[in-house]
Amino acid sequence: MLRTIREFWNDQRGIAMILVAIMLPVLVGFALLAIDMSRASGLHNDLQKGADALALAAAAELDGRSDSIFRANNAVTNLLANRTLFSTSGDHQLALSDVTVTYLTGIPASDNTRLSAAGIDSNDVNWASTDPKAVTFAEVTVNASGLADGAGAFETIFPASFIGGNNTMDIRPQAVAGFVQSICETVPIFMCNPFETTDPGTSQTIQQAFASGDTYGREFRILKVDSNPGPGNFGLIDNNLSSLRDAIAIGTSGTCYNRDALTTKTGVTLGQVNTGLNTRFDLYSGSLNKQNKNWQYRPASNVRKGQKTGCSKYDPVTDGTALPLPPGTNYVDSKGMSDKITNATTFWSTYWSVNHKGAAFPNIPSATNPISQTQPASRYDVYKYEIANGLVGDQSKNPTKETGTPSCFKGDTPTVDPDRRLLNMAIVDCIANRDKLNGHVQIKPDGYASVFLNTPVQKQDNTKDPEDPSAGEKPISLEIVDVDGGFANNTLVDKAFRNEAQLYR
Repeated sequence: MLRTIREFWNDQRGIAMILVAIMLPVLVGFALLAIDMSRASGLHNDLQKGADALALAAAAELDGRSDSIFRANNAVTNLLANRTLFSTSGDHQLALSDVTVTYLTGIPASDNTRLSAAGIDSNDVNWASTDPKAVTFAEVTVNASGLADGAGAFETIFPASFIGGNNTMDIRPQAVAGFVQSICETVPIFMCNPFETTDPGTSQTIQQAFASGDTYGREFRILKVDSNPGPGNFGLIDNNLSSLRDAIAIGTSGTCYNRDALTTKTGVTLGQVNTGLNTRFDLYSGSLNKQNKNWQYRPASNVRKGQKTGCSKYDPVTDGTALPLPPGTNYVDSKGMSDKITNATTFWSTYWSVNHKGAAFPNIPSATNPISQTQPASRYDVYKYEIANGLVGDQSKNPTKETGTPSCFKGDTPTVDPDRRLLNMAIVDCIANRDKLNGHVQIKPDGYASVFLNTPVQKQDNTKDPEDPSAGEKPISLEIVDVDGGFANNTLVDKAFRNEAQLYR
């Protein structure tokens, strides 16, 4: 008996089966966990791609207009209408109730700062906003409680409930995308905001001034200064073209600027600004006198400027037999602008009679006025009316007999569109940024404006060459036709801005 027990005790046959029986649940458990983690990783990856796509679709609509959030919500809803397969239950569709969409005015500087689905970061800073003109980021979070069809509440194969756990896993990817806007078709010039003051209570952004009608019909004059810039001044911006003159003449800086970041430029002869701008009036001076066949340097289709002859510099007649677009009244140097036009007949009758065979000024609508088309027409609206009604070729009084038809340009016939007397230009709060404007420093513009050139730029000493730095510059005379942002006519945004959405988280 004892021998039998000893033999049984020393018999090792079948021990592997015992070890397998003991380890089998562990091995199966690890296998199930590996399968679950693989499935969870795949689902998270798919849901993350979905959240990324939703955030990008929403952010692409956040352009600062009053309906931006409405359009962003529509973009999310339309994208969710796609029958995308997620998880293993229900109809596998991600629904609007399965995600939280929050709109933000900004995001934390560090990616290590956690951002909740409500837009509050781990430092208790609330970035969320419902103002459609203020938000520039869209945050999309898959709800932690699970998708309506069970996709978010991921069911595991591993029976975690046997060991006191939960048989489901919450999958909660999050994505943050932002609206990025660049402007490509702009000259490397910024204009000081004429409505900025030292009192924040009275200052207006260029968009506010435009929306209230304060810019319409005013003549703005801007002159470059090297110190203490403010309303009535302009400055220069870095560009990719070797010649500032060519950049201004062609109408593009050779680069795209970030909507919110510009770098100032110094040390450029201002005669280059004069020469570049005046090509649009059929004037080719200095080194540009060989570009009068180049379509990039073409004039506008209406170049009436009160000048009898000459292709190299602006030399207006003084006998009243030809007139440029009239200057504003009650010009205020400290603001860089005149009064608005209040009486169309009084303001326009002499110009129209001299240049259009003694005719009375017609009823020209104020087509580009953002608030009313019953006010007196602006210079730009009169200019466009002359083109549209075949009046560019009318001769002014004897002996000048000027017309608006270009005669110095020898290349292909200029076209009305694009309008060569319109420029896209940055607007900067120069008082607030005064310490940054005289060096190679990055600044944030107040906005962008589409401006109309009223007349060519003239030298103080008009006997000298336009590029001669010894003769002082006269101001650039212009009107503001449109601005960027939600208050605008949207002609500048539609033509010049490039809108992009970018993932940040």
